[in-house]
Amino acid sequence: MAKMKSREIRLKNRPSGMPTEDDFEIVAASVSEPREGEVLVGNIYMSVDPYMRGRMADRESYVAPFQIDKPLEGGCVGRIIQSKHPKFEQGNYVSSMRGWREYYVSDGSDLTRVDPALAPVQAYLGIMGMPGMTAYIGLLEMGKPNAGDTVFVSAASGAVGSAVCQIAKIKGCRVVGSSGSNEKINWLRKEAGIDAAINYKKTENLMTDLAEICPDRIDIYYDNVGGEHLEASLENMQECGRIVLCGMISQYNATKRPRGPANLFRAIERRLTLRGFIVTDHFDRMKEFQEQMSSWIRDGRVKWKETIVEGIEHAPQAFIGLFKGDNLGKMLVKVGPDPA
Repeated sequence: MAKMKSREIRLKNRPSGMPTEDDFEIVAASVSEPREGEVLVGNIYMSVDPYMRGRMADRESYVAPFQIDKPLEGGCVGRIIQSKHPKFEQGNYVSSMRGWREYYVSDGSDLTRVDPALAPVQAYLGIMGMPGMTAYIGLLEMGKPNAGDTVFVSAASGAVGSAVCQIAKIKGCRVVGSSGSNEKINWLRKEAGIDAAINYKKTENLMTDLAEICPDRIDIYYDNVGGEHLEASLENMQECGRIVLCGMISQYNATKRPRGPANLFRAIERRLTLRGFIVTDHFDRMKEFQEQMSSWIRDGRVKWKETIVEGIEHAPQAFIGLFKGDNLGKMLVKVGPDPA
């Protein structure tokens, strides 16, 4: 088998503020035939996620920064086209962090089999993958919900937030979410089954709206946004409430350090727990999570949405769209057809 061409997206510039398409470039790279102990994978779907913005900056963080003129990385699901590996067969579906490219060769150490019988393969990048597990671990382990608790979720219609909302409902909580469009609010109310919702783009005062919707205050705030949402939640937390710090998308494109919440003293006054976490610290529980989530899906207790952008060449647009609210549910890029 001769070398084949694989289009891949590389980081051309380190963005300042909101990324633009000029910060990326698409390159046709050569992919060799797999050797003994290797497989050739054709990607079908890839994920774009807000955390990737942090990796575009050259700074110390919990994960290494992307390198200029190198292909980006991220979650993907594909199918093995050719195998010379004893543990993988041609036709197996696998996930890895080798997204942002059409094809790649692997020695198998970075591959995880996915089961299309449990859920569609692209769900392993969303509800059955890292976003779903982020919701599961963050809410259950950091938030520790009790039946009757009021849970407020920011970015509630996103891949993580929508899963948090539904897990909280399964645990018997009252759930309030914020999102940025009437379409998203309607989906949260009618499909995800939350109790109340706020369109943060239309509210004049988020802090006041939260006080009206949550007269008994908030027991758990699941924070995907930071900024104004965190400040409004601090003002409306119940004593001994828990704040799960998952993400702060409102600050990812900031060009100068944002100020902290002006009312952080509420954390002392109300004996609050603020807990940050990184889901990769808990990957030893992936099997447990996927078994539980697949059960909830079978029972019709969890639903999800996907926004799918066609073509790897449009991956930068899809990524930038995350910060504009273009997605309902998980934002995915359809890299290519299933190489059956």
